[in-house]
Amino acid sequence: MSSSPTQGSFASDSHGAPPSSRSGRKTWIIALLILGVLAYVGWRIFAPSGPNSQAQSTGGGRNRMPLTDVPIRSATVHQGDIGVYVSALGTVTPVYTVTVNARVQGEIMQVFYREGQMVHKGDPLLEIDTRPYQAAVTQAEGQLAHDQAVLKEAQIDYERYKAAYDRNAIAKQQLDDQEQTVKQDEGTVKNDEGLLANARVNLVYCHITSPIDGRVGLRLVDPGNIVQANSTTSLVVVTQLEPITVIFNVAEDYLGDIQSQLRQGKTLEVDVFDRAVQKKLAAGKLLTVDNQIDPTTGTVRFRAIFDNKDLALFPNQFVNAKLLVNTLHDVVLVPNPAIQRNSQGAYVYVIGQDLKATLRSVKEGTSDGSQTVVDGLQAGDVVATDGFDKLQDGVKVRVSGSSNAQAASASSATPSSSAPAPSGSKADKEATKK
Repeated sequence: MSSSPTQGSFASDSHGAPPSSRSGRKTWIIALLILGVLAYVGWRIFAPSGPNSQAQSTGGGRNRMPLTDVPIRSATVHQGDIGVYVSALGTVTPVYTVTVNARVQGEIMQVFYREGQMVHKGDPLLEIDTRPYQAAVTQAEGQLAHDQAVLKEAQIDYERYKAAYDRNAIAKQQLDDQEQTVKQDEGTVKNDEGLLANARVNLVYCHITSPIDGRVGLRLVDPGNIVQANSTTSLVVVTQLEPITVIFNVAEDYLGDIQSQLRQGKTLEVDVFDRAVQKKLAAGKLLTVDNQIDPTTGTVRFRAIFDNKDLALFPNQFVNAKLLVNTLHDVVLVPNPAIQRNSQGAYVYVIGQDLKATLRSVKEGTSDGSQTVVDGLQAGDVVATDGFDKLQDGVKVRVSGSSNAQAASASSATPSSSAPAPSGSKADKEATKK
């Protein structure tokens, strides 16, 4: 006897249960496992533990207060002086750069300098073969001696003719002719003197000396080479290094303030830093201002001079110049790392006597790279200088070591006329990053 298809399908279940019932049990088992895993993860994250569990749970979620005080470093706001600087890019420019060329033709006999040597004015550099020019001097001296003798003879004859004319022994015309002969010989002698002087000058040109104090460059000619007079080929280049100047461009907006200081007879100080504004290279003073504004850039060229005794400035070197325009006295100063910024503006964390941080908005003023004039604080306030990733308004802090006293003393010890710390300092970079 055959069975119906429906009955055969149920008969395939060995336990007598339909397939739909088995798939439903599997679904419920998987769901319970997932719920168990989620419950365990939630318990690990949010379950309080330890003696401080009650304090943690009161905050709720991510906004709960930390278990311990936030470690920070701090500095004390102080009142002092600060310089108002104008920053600009500049180029180191020598006062004198001399390119020495040959003024006579001849063979290079000797080279006296070493490449890169410091020389003084009058020191020998090169020598050109002097023999042809010494011969020319001797020849000019001989010609001068001959013509001087001819002149002397003509002068003697003139005196004789003059005495004879007084006795009516000769005609007046003969006396006048002899007078003109004397003048012709005088002109010949003067011409000979000029030729001799020229020959002697050419002889001097054979001995090439340094026209200034400075450093010679790389050697351009060697002994044995033939040089031409007034050739475009240089023999040596001498550049003055002490003193040296820096030319930098300043926006025309600052020109009024700078000229106001110059009209009062003040000497404006200029500091130069390296390309990265990390190291101060030299300190000098403003020498002069150009006589016109560049219409293409809207800037004015300034020249500052530096002693450069340590040769820290090198010709054509790119530097960052900072011109001290004015000095503000008795203003409230805060170290730059203490100032933070958000979409509402600048702010600092003020540390109270109860060691709690209070967020306070401030208004920034002039900055010299290490400290900034602010409005909204008072001298003596203590501000946080690091640890901002964990600081919040009202959080209790712990000042690490004696950094508070060190930072306060270092900040208050900054003199009003000191050079600005570079804006790219490590502290500034860390503060900007945070």
